[in-house]
Amino acid sequence: MTTSIDRVAVTGGNGKIGEAILGEFAERGYETVNVARGKRREDVADRYCTTDLLDAGETYGALASTDVDAVVHMGTIPSPVRNPEHVTFESNAMSAYHVLEAATELGLEAVVLPSSINVMGADYQDAPTDVRSLPVDEDHPLTPRDPYALGKHTTEVLGDGFGRRPDAPQVASLRYPWVGTGAQLREKYAERDRSLAALRASGRSRSTLFSYLHLADAASIARRAVEADFDGHEPFWAVAADTNADVRSETLAAEFFPDAERRRPLDGHESLVSVDKARELLDWEPEHSWRDE
Repeated sequence: MTTSIDRVAVTGGNGKIGEAILGEFAERGYETVNVARGKRREDVADRYCTTDLLDAGETYGALASTDVDAVVHMGTIPSPVRNPEHVTFESNAMSAYHVLEAATELGLEAVVLPSSINVMGADYQDAPTDVRSLPVDEDHPLTPRDPYALGKHTTEVLGDGFGRRPDAPQVASLRYPWVGTGAQLREKYAERDRSLAALRASGRSRSTLFSYLHLADAASIARRAVEADFDGHEPFWAVAADTNADVRSETLAAEFFPDAERRRPLDGHESLVSVDKARELLDWEPEHSWRDE
């Protein structure tokens, strides 16, 4: 449960989403610290701290020396395609453990962990994404197989475990899909054929349930997760309010997920993934759509 938060660390602040999150907090009047490997590549943070997040001591030292009140942990390998499997898993699982351990020992107020739609087993594995009900919510079963998805699942399990401790910070796991700027959304969706025929031919978007998120909304939900007031650990879907398809959602569901239980009717182009929990507990609403581009 958060009380007073003035200074926030963002690990991986050199990355696209991390830098946007630093900017979001800075614009809201927070002091910010970028905790990352290598040289500083952003000009937003009030302070920069070079840190190997796979080293427990360095992670603890970075958070202790910067005297932060909360940490948004984005400093992980973003996909499994460029590294050996064990390296990808270690990046997600062990860095999260080190951040959670340090945050608990230092008495931080809040931790935000980077989960992913891949926690369902989407995108990077051969088996089709196992979708049993629509819209998907946080109670939907998770069936990860690949090292990236397993790492994200492990990260959430760590959040659960630390969240049970009476002295632990508030912990949120954000299940992000692909995240893009307005220009990237325009190029990827608005300037391409997103009809049913094109989606059938491609087949790729099915694995991620036709989800996406604007970079600004990715940053705002991270801030909301720090500012929110809840106990323990909670996972949240962090997706746009609509799909990335130029097809009604009921048609998408019937075409690509015919065996999934319909928990309620789908309206217009609404997302196949529910953000109702984030609306309720974080007071967050995705504000951007590729259709505006």
